[in-house]
Amino acid sequence: HVQLVESGGGSVQAGGSLRLQCRLSGFSYSSYCLAWFRQAKGKDREGVAAIDNVGNILYADSVKDRFTISQDNAKTTLYLQMNSLKPEDTAVYYCAAVIQCRPDWNETRTYNYWGQGTQVTVS
Repeated sequence: HVQLVESGGGSVQAGGSLRLQCRLSGFSYSSYCLAWFRQAKGKDREGVAAIDNVGNILYADSVKDRFTISQDNAKTTLYLQMNSLKPEDTAVYYCAAVIQCRPDWNETRTYNYWGQGTQVTVS
């Protein structure tokens, strides 16, 4: 049974930082893609960043050079370090997982497993 559980959201002033975590359980595959998405109020869910099993990383243009996606060595936790936060980063952030990566990493349809989301508010 695969479970993804996010934590680390909160409220922060513009220019500040937050670190999101996504704990994965029941997800042990040699080939996979993990990603962070976000959904602002009234908007579609959008891909923020993704990482695969060999360490390839992709970012949305809107977060490049500000956000960093990573995994721990045990590959049981996914992180999103968010720096220089802006009010437009305000959203519910979700982690997502799929067994095999596809080119459309930033599409919600690519992923089989989702966390429940964590709220990030930047004022």
